[in-house]
Amino acid sequence: MKICVAGAAGAFGVKHLDALAAIEGVEVVSVVGGKAADVEALAAKRAIPHADKSLEQALARRDVEAVILSTPTQMHAAQATACLKAGKHVLVEIPMADNLADSEALVRTQRETGLVAMAGHVRRFNPSHQWIHNKIAAGALKIQQMDVQTYFFRRSNLNALGQPRSWTDHLLWHHACHTVDLFQYQCGEVASEAFGLQGPKHPTLGVAMDMSIGIKVPSGAICTLSLSFNNKGPLGTFFRYICDNGTYIARYDDLYDGEDKKVDLAGVAVSNNGIELIDREFIAAIRDKREPNASVAQCLPAMRTLDRIEKGMR
Repeated sequence: MKICVAGAAGAFGVKHLDALAAIEGVEVVSVVGGKAADVEALAAKRAIPHADKSLEQALARRDVEAVILSTPTQMHAAQATACLKAGKHVLVEIPMADNLADSEALVRTQRETGLVAMAGHVRRFNPSHQWIHNKIAAGALKIQQMDVQTYFFRRSNLNALGQPRSWTDHLLWHHACHTVDLFQYQCGEVASEAFGLQGPKHPTLGVAMDMSIGIKVPSGAICTLSLSFNNKGPLGTFFRYICDNGTYIARYDDLYDGEDKKVDLAGVAVSNNGIELIDREFIAAIRDKREPNASVAQCLPAMRTLDRIEKGMR
């Protein structure tokens, strides 16, 4: 399968390139986006035949079957739509859009084309969260509360590699999206109640730097989410699952019980790399001609919940 990676020179573009290199029967034939010198150097280093600043050029290529979008959030919906209309399957990094209207329009385009369109909700695929999901499906666990902390230090607009960003990240539509989707996915329900509080906005970036979100599903389980771009200290997202039969703490691809004993995740998935697992699901869905886990349609309820939260904060 021949794939184009857009935004390949960025932090997550590189993660996808590394992940794809571990999957048999896959060839990256095009990389696009960013500064011309950066993407050309990347293509030369990895022996990728085509490099361009323009996604349009890649979509015109007959050898490109599918596209992975690791581009700025504000470009996601328009670029994913362009991929589908060009006849290319698409995996768009989280979030699929930064508003509900564009998310709904993207889902409509996917239905019209019948192509695979998947959103990068990687938490569904991290082995730690898969282990919890399997226990819930087997009836061994039921969530009472998810307590989640998403903390970064973003007073300067830098990416995960410490490089200046050309766009502004968002606590609600990007980082909260991970947890809202995961909570609803793990519970198998859509939020019946949702609210948010936001702190002061950054004077130049124009986004709230701190946020608190509460969600409840009809069965009674709740989610408490704290987010910050002001945090100095351990960075990332930490999930505490408080269940009817134990407590578990997920730190990306690792899982611990309530007494901080590590849970053996051997056999949960073919890899411990969540990005590789989501890429594998994307490729398998295309080959099998089926809807993938984390299709844009499956992730749309999370976008609707985020829209409710945003309207409430206004």
